[in-house]
Amino acid sequence: MAVATLVENGVDTLFCLPGIQNDFFFNALYDHNSSSDTPIRPIQTRHEQGAGYMALGYAMATGGIGAFSVVPGPGILNATAALATAYAVNAKVLCLTGQLPTKVIGRELGALHEIENQLEIISSLTKWAARAESAEEVPEVVTRGFEELLSGRPRPVGIEIPMDVLPSTANVTIPSAATGRDDSDVSPAQLDRAAEMLAAAERPMIFVGGGAMGASADVLALAEQLQAPVVSFRSGHGVIDERHPLFMFQPAAKKYWPDCDVAISIGSNMRPMLQGWAKQHMPQLIRIDIDPTTHERIATPEVAITARAEVAVADVLSRIRSISADPAERPDDIERVMSEFISESAVLEPQLSYLSEIRRGMGDDGIFVDELTQVGYVSRVRWRAYHPRTYITCGYQGTLGYGLPTAIGAKVARPDVPVVSISGDGGFMFGVQDLATAVQHRVGVIFVIFDNNAYGNVQMMQKADHGGRVIATQLLNPDFVALAESFGALGVKAETPEAVGNAVAAASGCDLPTVIHAPVGEVPSMESFR
Repeated sequence: MAVATLVENGVDTLFCLPGIQNDFFFNALYDHNSSSDTPIRPIQTRHEQGAGYMALGYAMATGGIGAFSVVPGPGILNATAALATAYAVNAKVLCLTGQLPTKVIGRELGALHEIENQLEIISSLTKWAARAESAEEVPEVVTRGFEELLSGRPRPVGIEIPMDVLPSTANVTIPSAATGRDDSDVSPAQLDRAAEMLAAAERPMIFVGGGAMGASADVLALAEQLQAPVVSFRSGHGVIDERHPLFMFQPAAKKYWPDCDVAISIGSNMRPMLQGWAKQHMPQLIRIDIDPTTHERIATPEVAITARAEVAVADVLSRIRSISADPAERPDDIERVMSEFISESAVLEPQLSYLSEIRRGMGDDGIFVDELTQVGYVSRVRWRAYHPRTYITCGYQGTLGYGLPTAIGAKVARPDVPVVSISGDGGFMFGVQDLATAVQHRVGVIFVIFDNNAYGNVQMMQKADHGGRVIATQLLNPDFVALAESFGALGVKAETPEAVGNAVAAASGCDLPTVIHAPVGEVPSMESFR
């Protein structure tokens, strides 16, 4: 019943690590795949964190649902960092976990994989979590999970199915696929007021986050109508083609902000601006977000529109055009502000050269997965994404080591484009075991390791902020090329940015993972450019 409900809801890939509490679920998956023309592809990982992160990458690369299955207790605990990251970046991740037999749950009998309050733990990391207490409940609970994934703010959900429920039977009907609720709450008056404010604005600005990914064309049309800069950071990269003259890096936008009279936030919390920049100047604020709890969390907007960006931006734009059909005149300082920032941030070398070469090597359609490494930090303020969902980030969670397995999930979802994961030597080793997964399933991710034999960012702060108290941050690393080859992956050493770019280009058509080892020394900090 669980497998049938997954199939009904379009799941075709499951990242997983089987175990005794889930045996009957995987028996059902085996039987289904043996006789069905709609099989679910199982991708077994080498660690539960890998299953969770791969589902995350799958979801972020597509905007769809990424599903994973693990055992209870230590299994789900190993995957919790992935759930926390999915929550932070608003990803549609479905977690299916086993549970002890129903009569044992909560009794502290020392059963295998028993932990106290597992469902409460899952609930704290998801938007909705539930347990199917009987066979009759399984289709209903799983379908409700999909309903929650497709409704409101997209965040992960978690479902427990006890090990004695999985083999039990019941006469049930599998519900139709979930379609999601319409959680919008917007009036024509709100749309009219937003349009009037933007049409009258002399210096409007548009701020986009992950919630704007589905409204790319309308956001661009709005920007061109208003001749307003579009500003993105981490999660908003790629909402518009960032080669467009109206795109503005977030640090550059800080100089434009003091003269802004109306700011519209589309699927973004605008936290750096509203918590920092607003202390000197606060323009009128319009917010578009499907989550009504975010509207006044940091600042009170003039207009708060609870709706998906895909609907609301088009509605506001049509109203602006009814007020004034002609596009506004472009302020002459948008290009100047961007040029000044690009010139000021040119000191961030060699990070910028590495990013430029990776961008060249991966082509226009490639997916870039950032990490907690100095090149990754610079990418947040200087990377140009060309399409939605081609810059994957862990957002505010700052999950060191998420990149390798997340990139594998992204490549499984998008085998048609290059996927490049960057990491430091420390972060790469968090998930190195899942190189074996990528080799086994022929998932041709390109991994670039920037190796400085340290937890470099922590060590940089130890030196700069704590009087040089360098402790517990030096690392002794393996030979990364030999390590890659021992897994059956390809290994390349690249000692210059150009060599990295060439290696990325050469690996882009390969169906085996490639590890590019890029030794680096100390690099300049980008703290002043945030």
